[in-house]
Amino acid sequence: MTTPRTAAALAALAVTTLALSACSFSVGTGSGSGSGDEAVPFDRLQEATIQLEARGSFVSPEEGGYESAGRGSGVILSADGYALTNNHVVTGAGTLDVWRGGDQSTTLSARIVASSECMDLAVVKLDATDLPYVGFHEGPIAVADEVYAAGYPLGDPTFTMTKGIVSKADTPADTPWASLDHVIEHDAKIRSGNSGGPLVDPDGRLVGVNYAGSDTNDTNLAIHRDDVQKIVEKLRAGENVLSIGINGEALVDDSGEGAGIWVNSVASGSAADETGIRPGDILTSMEGVTLGTDGTLKEYCDVLQTHGTDSALAVEVYRPDEGTYLRGRVNGTPLEATTTISSSVGTATGAAGASAVDTTGFTTVTDDSGVVTVDVPAEWNQVDGTQFEDDRGNRYYGVEASSDLATYQGGWGAVGASVLASDTAVRTSSPEDLLTWAGTSLPESGCTSKGRQPYSDALHTGTFEVWENCGPEKAKYMLVGAAADSGEYLVLVAVQANSADDVAAADRVVNSFAVDMT
Repeated sequence: MTTPRTAAALAALAVTTLALSACSFSVGTGSGSGSGDEAVPFDRLQEATIQLEARGSFVSPEEGGYESAGRGSGVILSADGYALTNNHVVTGAGTLDVWRGGDQSTTLSARIVASSECMDLAVVKLDATDLPYVGFHEGPIAVADEVYAAGYPLGDPTFTMTKGIVSKADTPADTPWASLDHVIEHDAKIRSGNSGGPLVDPDGRLVGVNYAGSDTNDTNLAIHRDDVQKIVEKLRAGENVLSIGINGEALVDDSGEGAGIWVNSVASGSAADETGIRPGDILTSMEGVTLGTDGTLKEYCDVLQTHGTDSALAVEVYRPDEGTYLRGRVNGTPLEATTTISSSVGTATGAAGASAVDTTGFTTVTDDSGVVTVDVPAEWNQVDGTQFEDDRGNRYYGVEASSDLATYQGGWGAVGASVLASDTAVRTSSPEDLLTWAGTSLPESGCTSKGRQPYSDALHTGTFEVWENCGPEKAKYMLVGAAADSGEYLVLVAVQANSADDVAAADRVVNSFAVDMT
């Protein structure tokens, strides 16, 4: 691998919707533990099924900020007023109104007790007692079992049920708004507004909680009873599970590449709220892991599973309405705006005919050992991920990407990016040494330095330097040398830019690189 050059940024996001959609405002599940005598039978299921209206301020990728009153379904858990619904129905709501059994004449107020964004479940407490409730199905759940989906589709106050069978009794499923190990796939039709509603057996016992459906693929998904039972008592006790307090969904851009986790709303007083995360933000990285790469919540939830939600979690955020990047630590340091490469260097004006790239779509590339990852424009589809050693015998893991790798590595005619990391050089070198090494031959190409400035992000501290007027293309060459705050490694990021779009792309590269030496 040769001396590196790099370009990266989170430019304009074009959001596309997936075929599988959330059953817009969720549902609940009932377990019999309250002051009532026993769970309701099948013919009284309507009495224990609720419709919720969540009012509050939300920010949508398609519509921007708006005040919403969205409706979903739920199920009463106990006679003393605890009910279950989906996280995506209620989290971030300013107020909750509840109607029971399709009766719109009596409105019950409710409060959110606790939630889980990864499992898309939330428990709410109704301001009522002596309520009918739903019990859990006992015994195994098998393919071809008869099931019924109950709720209030499309926000209609009329109670509705559909009949079907279990297609898959227990399967993992990752969607833009959840990541679950145990899901029931069935063909009892559910629609927007059915989210959070109960899936029951012929006796009216809870089999699962509906949370997603697709008319296109004729797919209906419910959170498995076993997963519900694992956390329902914790939620009832006010303990959030796999949650920092967001109502979020993974984004994909026009090219189908993951673009992070969009925050629709934030629960007041939650860890996310105290960190400074707000509706309309995009979470791009957590603990050095790029989020939403496959258009689902999987990476986000894997980080929460690995570290726990009480740990200080390094997070990187893009705020589209301000065009700024922010870094901080959930349960630690509040978000602060970072100095982006583009704002520091202005825009590149490159020579006529210099190559430009479409920066609306990004893809994640990695080195051959899986140590280094970084987001680059999708057009930079030629990748070199081989290791190399410097003249001191230090081993470097690294990845280079460009639309024309040979030209990028050999001169200034093509844009590209390089990220190099070494766990051996950290013992003998510094970030400044890396910048000096990378810039040794640049003056020979006409490059002039704009000087060095401090650099830091949630995991690294170092220096960045910008070189201008490189080669006949008058390219910009941006370098970041940094040491991991953990002391594990040094990293060098390089981006070559021949156009304003390339300079913008540099921000995405610099804000998305991750190194995992474990």
